[in-house]
Amino acid sequence: MNEHVLTNKRNGMLVLIGTILLYMIAVIGCIAGGYIIDKGGLPILLIISIIWLSIGWIPFLGLKILKPQEALVLTLFGKYVGTLKNEGFYYVNPFCTGVNPAAKTKLNQSGDVNVASHNTVSISATAPGTELVSKNISLKIMTLNNNRQKVNDCLGNPVDIGIAVMWRVTDTVKAVFHVDNYKEYLSLQCDSALRNIVRIYPYDIAPNIDTTGDGLADEGSLRGSSEIVASRIRDEIQQKVEEAGLEIIEARITYLAYAQEIAAVMLQRQQASAIIDARKMIVDGAVGMVEMALERLSENHIVELDEERKAAMVSNLLVVLCGNHDTQPIVNAGSLY
Repeated sequence: MNEHVLTNKRNGMLVLIGTILLYMIAVIGCIAGGYIIDKGGLPILLIISIIWLSIGWIPFLGLKILKPQEALVLTLFGKYVGTLKNEGFYYVNPFCTGVNPAAKTKLNQSGDVNVASHNTVSISATAPGTELVSKNISLKIMTLNNNRQKVNDCLGNPVDIGIAVMWRVTDTVKAVFHVDNYKEYLSLQCDSALRNIVRIYPYDIAPNIDTTGDGLADEGSLRGSSEIVASRIRDEIQQKVEEAGLEIIEARITYLAYAQEIAAVMLQRQQASAIIDARKMIVDGAVGMVEMALERLSENHIVELDEERKAAMVSNLLVVLCGNHDTQPIVNAGSLY
């Protein structure tokens, strides 16, 4: 089923004015018909006016108003007749009905935050608590902020992650007729794609992990390759929602952290790794400084040290350079031996 855009229906104002004029003529006809009956005439004019006053409201059902970036899918007795996609005041068959199965669906996304003030009208006079929901489909760029997911990364560590997806409807027929509820369908596919991609990556860089599928280990990670991960999530979602007439413009990671049950342990692990890296740097620098000191002493013939004294000097210098606290100097005023 292909989308058929109706472009020749922008005569709503003409129909509205004409219908109101006919109502006014019917009222005048009732008055004139009553006068004619009093004079002994036939009540044909009165009958026609009363009939119009009884059924003349039906054309009002065919008046449709669309704002910019809105669409309305129309069906006539269950058959698809076309889609209104441009802003304007339209008149269609009064028996046509708008179809939008996701009209009442409220997700954590733009457009659903303050729905009551935009798309619903309360009918308190006839049925308290009843709401008339607009069947118009928004063609604007929407932002879906799904709930955070707890997913295991490729190393089995539980990770809390959340994404924001920018999307819009591009084919109203597919969105309405190919899936039951395109909003819920999109939300489900976002959760599924997020889990599929996160399982490929570790939270942080890990050895011997292939995240690209080429058989070679790489340095991909959720924390360090967020742009690549988001792009893969976007492509994964787009493949799933193509049949629903939706376009995924962008996907972004909005939250990323270890799950609460392992967060403290992983923090200690990161701290330990940072301490080890810092110690390695300190030791490398200390060894270089000791080597330079021994070379300078030998080149300048400042003092001649045997192997035992060199070992003692190296030990003392490493203790001083690698220690966590300031050293307390001890001056030896005696002989070396």
